[in-house]
Amino acid sequence: MYRHVDPGPAPPASSETTSRVMRRTRRTGTAPELAVRRALHRRGLRYLVDVAPPGTNRRRRVDVLLRGAKIALFVDGCFWHSCPEHGQVPKANREWWEVKLRGVVVRDRDTDLQLAAAGWLVVRVWEHDDPEQVADRVVALVAAGVRPPQA
Repeated sequence: MYRHVDPGPAPPASSETTSRVMRRTRRTGTAPELAVRRALHRRGLRYLVDVAPPGTNRRRRVDVLLRGAKIALFVDGCFWHSCPEHGQVPKANREWWEVKLRGVVVRDRDTDLQLAAAGWLVVRVWEHDDPEQVADRVVALVAAGVRPPQA
């Protein structure tokens, strides 16, 4: 069972520049997400954006939801979701960030389990993945009628 990982109150930003960057970071509608959505749309797929799938926790939102195919697509940012290739923990306030980012990964795995239990196929891609290849992969899953294994 998932338990929220609380890193405690956020420490002050290490600089005004860092503070400005973090304030401008979008939760949804990021450039990688938009690129994937455009690629899916060009292939004729229609979808919902930033929604909680039926049958799941309403606080867990999916980046792109293909209702008919029951596919929940996440475009994970390398920093926030701890990409093994590009993810880095900031040097300033390192201990706090390690707890914070580990909590995000734990929540992601729990979200995957909740979605699969509700009958959704979870597809996670990284922001650095090629949007055209991601769209091709999703189209192939839709065409094959792939469904998640029943829990």
